[in-house]
Amino acid sequence: MAVHVVTEIVINRPRGQVASYAGDPSNAPRWYVNIESVDWKTPPPVGVGSRVAFVAHFLGRKLAYTYEIVQLVAGERLVMRTAEGPFPMETTYAWTPEPNSSTRMTLRNCGEPAGFSTLIAPIMKPAMRRANRKDLAKLKAVLESQGAEKPRLRARVARQP
Repeated sequence: MAVHVVTEIVINRPRGQVASYAGDPSNAPRWYVNIESVDWKTPPPVGVGSRVAFVAHFLGRKLAYTYEIVQLVAGERLVMRTAEGPFPMETTYAWTPEPNSSTRMTLRNCGEPAGFSTLIAPIMKPAMRRANRKDLAKLKAVLESQGAEKPRLRARVARQP
């Protein structure tokens, strides 16, 4: 049973800023609720062929997996894939411009469970959808608060003697 989940959100930041932040695997623990750590297996920055290991918790289990970047169109699309573990997965980020310098980020996960995961596949799709919604909401909050902080910081600097 294939699992296919697509989640979208509009972030009130320019596409380049959203793509740069979300497309950098080092930032994943800051906005993915379930990701604990990231370990680059190839030197950064991200590019086709880059390999990045993640440790996450999902459905009460600790998961360790390594993604390989298989497609990268700067500022538009990033596709990464893993064939490891009981749930091989392909994750796609897409960034499209919206009015008022906003960005629509689409997060797509597709996978084909194997072994034990085939038994829990029916509950994985709704659980992934909930997790993705939380992740994108957190990404939106992080990026939109960064933009809100910058003017205040500049104003404080301007007032210093």
